[in-house]
Amino acid sequence: MSSRIAATATVAPAPGAGGLPKVAVTAADGAHVEVYLHGAHVTSWIPAGERADRLYLSESSPFAPNVAIRGGVPVCFPQFADQGPLPMHGFARISAWELVESGRADNGAAVARLRLCDSDATRALWPHPFAIELSVSAHGSTLVLAFAVTNTGAASFTFTTALHTYLRIADVRATLIRGLQGARYRDKVLKKDDVVETAAELAIDREIDRVYRGVPTMLEVREARRATIVHAAGFVDTVIWNPGAQKGATLHDLSPDGYTHMLCVEAAVASQAVTLQPQQTWRGAQTLTARA
Repeated sequence: MSSRIAATATVAPAPGAGGLPKVAVTAADGAHVEVYLHGAHVTSWIPAGERADRLYLSESSPFAPNVAIRGGVPVCFPQFADQGPLPMHGFARISAWELVESGRADNGAAVARLRLCDSDATRALWPHPFAIELSVSAHGSTLVLAFAVTNTGAASFTFTTALHTYLRIADVRATLIRGLQGARYRDKVLKKDDVVETAAELAIDREIDRVYRGVPTMLEVREARRATIVHAAGFVDTVIWNPGAQKGATLHDLSPDGYTHMLCVEAAVASQAVTLQPQQTWRGAQTLTARA
């Protein structure tokens, strides 16, 4: 994290939903963010000057050890989706992370930094020494999520990853995504690969699950009355996901109309795994900016 946290502004964890520890930090300008140590899971982001949350969190989501939270920003590591032998999206999102620091930075931003290292439990699933960190910063209209993966072992390893960001949407059926035109993608619903996006504005009018490759670093999610700018660095892919009505109804931790109020725009490394040499670090970040 670039800004040092002043000791007088440190925020300690407190019990959250299900008794799981979380940190809730408010910036000097009123921007607010909440992060659970379970999964280093960002569950709330309210920009300065706003009252409504910009992240979607399912009212039906359980908050319990070894169970993924539905909504917010799950951290997928060391496997994205079912692209390998590990449980869906890997183990990071259901692991207990260490809180390194949290509070208010010198510039007034609300910040938190969390770390997860290999353990007997992770090595039983994935036999590699590692250290991963998620740094969260909320200030003004912006949320920055910086993710780092370090190979702490003596042999190389490969991984896929994503910040599985759920944006809160008034009505996904009246929402457009701008900036994807010309990008190639894998359509997981239609089971087609290397499709070219022709739409200047992508409408979400059905179930969608696509891994876009080589997209512009900046996208706009435009609603009727507001927008969210999504900027990625280091992540080479963007995943767009909404389960639609039929599949949404099969998700036990999603309310019946939940699909209409969420849209996942994920910064990802999914189309080609990263190979990390011993003692090397890979870094990626996703920045969300609230707009009227």
